[in-house]
Amino acid sequence: MGTSIRWTSADLNALPDDGNRYEIVDGELLVSEQPHYYHQRVCANAVEVIGPWNAATGLGETSVAPGLIFADDQDVAPDVVWISTDRLAALLGPDGKLHGAPDLVIEVVSPGLINERRDREAKLKLYSARGVLEYWILNWKSRQIEIYRRDETHHLKLDCTLADQDTLTSPLLPGFSSPVSRLFMGIPVSR
Repeated sequence: MGTSIRWTSADLNALPDDGNRYEIVDGELLVSEQPHYYHQRVCANAVEVIGPWNAATGLGETSVAPGLIFADDQDVAPDVVWISTDRLAALLGPDGKLHGAPDLVIEVVSPGLINERRDREAKLKLYSARGVLEYWILNWKSRQIEIYRRDETHHLKLDCTLADQDTLTSPLLPGFSSPVSRLFMGIPVSR
């Protein structure tokens, strides 16, 4: 019987800077290619959409692809996070990475079944177990957002799926509101 390698943060730090994105979930190395232009555009749109609300309220900060280390074998870089000021002070380590759950994690789906499974299964399970309060999966091809929120059992469960014509709000972001279409601005509508 073969032995499987259990990857750690130290292994991750030793990998080459070759343009790939490396993450670890449950000791398994996840490798992604450089994201599609539209993927990155949606990430930037998410920051721009939350930014004015955040600047007005001063309740927290957004960050793009922050290092997020839950444990030595749980080291990921979500596309965008929003973290409240209180949590940021407690979770930002001297290494400049977050060592605990941000309030909100946003992942933008990359094309391909493996990438979709990673976001909808492995990362959903990880974020749920580690205390993320809300998880948004943005799909630029279908122009939809899946919103996962904690249920009565304290697990992230699909709360709703919003389409281009809907309005996005969140109990984590009091007073925040944005047309879903704003998150997909600059992305051609597929027919």
